[in-house]
Amino acid sequence: MLEKFRKYINDNHLINKGDRILVALSGGVDSMVLAELLRREGYDIAFAHCNFHLRGAESDGDEQFVRDYAERVGVKLFVKQFDTMDFVENNKVSVEMAARELRYAWFDELLGSGFDKLALAHHADDQIETFFINLLRGSGIKGLKAMQPRNGMYIRPLLWALREDIKNFAVENGIQWCEDSTNNDTVYLRNKIRHELMPVLDSIKPETREKILESVNYLASENQLYRELLKEKISQIEKIDGVLHSIPKRHFDRQLLFEWIRDYGFSYSQSESIFASLGGEPGKEFYSNDYQLVVEKESVDIFPIDPVRTMHALSQQLTMQPVQTTNALSLLITDNPNIAQLDYDTLKLPLRTRFWQQGDRFRPLGMHGTKLVSDFFNDNNFTTFQKKTTLILVDNDGQIVWIVGHRIDDRFKITDKTKTIYQIKFGE
Repeated sequence: MLEKFRKYINDNHLINKGDRILVALSGGVDSMVLAELLRREGYDIAFAHCNFHLRGAESDGDEQFVRDYAERVGVKLFVKQFDTMDFVENNKVSVEMAARELRYAWFDELLGSGFDKLALAHHADDQIETFFINLLRGSGIKGLKAMQPRNGMYIRPLLWALREDIKNFAVENGIQWCEDSTNNDTVYLRNKIRHELMPVLDSIKPETREKILESVNYLASENQLYRELLKEKISQIEKIDGVLHSIPKRHFDRQLLFEWIRDYGFSYSQSESIFASLGGEPGKEFYSNDYQLVVEKESVDIFPIDPVRTMHALSQQLTMQPVQTTNALSLLITDNPNIAQLDYDTLKLPLRTRFWQQGDRFRPLGMHGTKLVSDFFNDNNFTTFQKKTTLILVDNDGQIVWIVGHRIDDRFKITDKTKTIYQIKFGE
């Protein structure tokens, strides 16, 4: 087993020379064998143990077992106590999801303290169970490829080994472990697959597990190729303008739409609703945690919800400079919409930027009366993204000076009486 373990690490480039490895150590047979294999191979390791307090004295017993083992082999141990049920209640998630979120948040914290990798004890049977879990959830190949040997700083050096092989190695080498009583509780989907589905499949075909693993590996390879082709396709049709990502409607079929928007946190059910809206009235809006999607007349647009981040990024593109002159009108030499030339003496400084607000009015250059900014937007066919992210430059009295990149207010225009031009440039 040591030889296969060593080969798998080398073939998948899981550990580099000099890496400090943190080992997730539950005390179960899988993690204990992983710890022993890494230790016997001479890697620089430390242990991390989570006590979720879900099994009363049994959870505390696991913690003590791990503490005793770490002390006996002389390896540093980190232990974290979690109030898992409190997290479940406050966040309205399942116990499994709560444990996962708590565990990985702590692991990420530990990795930031000087470790290069974190080794997880997932093995081949875990891989098969994950395949079926994702299959039953309606996953595409991204989910059916299950787990990978490496995901960022997380590595799975035992993903090749079946549970039976791991237990045999533990028995033959005198490696002790703790039994988790919940592993037999078929209320959990993973355990149902392990204890009810897999024995049936094993009885149908003796090499069931090996063949499923082959299929998972094929799917992983096919998924990689698919992702590369998808990335190339999207790069050819996606327009990126600052924080705005946009693709013309004509390019979409169901699958391409979903694959594009899933990276922005949108779900499959949302994708179906978005696809159904492509032929309807424009302006329909959808939201993920961090992004807004708008179905426009000709395109689908995605941009961040966070207005503070967007405002900061756009405001950084403004440069302002007063220009002294004796003949201001002679300097009106640009029709660049991204440059505003204003009468300095009419401005009440300081100027500041904000986004459009309901009821905003200004006097567009060349007009005598005022106009709602919303009407100006509509008259000029602004998209939802443009309405939400066009900067409004106002003076210290709150008067609109410039719809940035579009139109200045007539009250601040240059005249033959202008002594100083205040020039403002947006962008490069």
